[in-house]
Amino acid sequence: MTSRRRLVKVPASSANLGPGFDVLAAALSAHLEVEVAEAGEFSIDAAGADVPVDRSNLCVRAFEALHPADGLRFEIRNEIPLARGLGSSAAAIVAGLLAADHMYELGLGRAEIYARAVELEGHPDNVAAAMWGGFVLCPQPLDGGPPPAPVRLEPPQGVEGILVIPGEEVSTADARAALPGDVALGDAVANVAAASQLVLGIERSDLGLIARGLADRLHQPARGDLYPRSLELVAEASELGALGASISGAGPTVLVWSFWQDTGKVVDALGPRCEGWAEVRRVPFTPLGADVTDL
Repeated sequence: MTSRRRLVKVPASSANLGPGFDVLAAALSAHLEVEVAEAGEFSIDAAGADVPVDRSNLCVRAFEALHPADGLRFEIRNEIPLARGLGSSAAAIVAGLLAADHMYELGLGRAEIYARAVELEGHPDNVAAAMWGGFVLCPQPLDGGPPPAPVRLEPPQGVEGILVIPGEEVSTADARAALPGDVALGDAVANVAAASQLVLGIERSDLGLIARGLADRLHQPARGDLYPRSLELVAEASELGALGASISGAGPTVLVWSFWQDTGKVVDALGPRCEGWAEVRRVPFTPLGADVTDL
């Protein structure tokens, strides 16, 4: 009998995108790959990564939300830094759910996988970008109902992403705890205006709208004590030749937005600016979401 075997590839993601707190996200060209095969006994090969190698592993927990993992071997290869605001948890959950669905032909549609992943992850933005790729806008649920389907946009033409990845980790819980319970009306209005410009700029590939639309007064300033160097870099990004920058998810990673002809110069400028405390990595936006291959 032929053993069942599946390979799932899921992109990293950057959420919030400046003013779009818990609403906007983009898929990035760094990936988590999870290969699941029938092997007669349960095991995990995480290629030396600092993740659990038992059933508490997030990929396996998501898989077992749909089907037991008895007798399966999980091989995990990951390019997504952990606890840096790049959607590593969302990628693991999406990978586990899709692997179980395809391996055992459960027949779940992407919308149902998305709803289950949001339930496990807690937030829709990273999950949506990991599932569908490109840029996503995630409407909020009404009256405790299921998450509405995200709105997907193609990546803006001519715009590239550069990641500045600090060495320290920041937990999502700590980043959430730093946020105030209330915001000033002026700050709320400013974020609505910026987010509107950003979405329109992405849809039109309008560099001016994107640059103006990256301004945030809702969540990034409140987290300044968690990663002051990251916030300083966000403020300086335009001086380094970029369109602007945003804190990626809960941080501390910075997503630097660049026009493609300027990307090399921006990377060169970031090198000495980040020496000793952060890695600079050129990671383009990707239109491709999660993919499953029958091996």
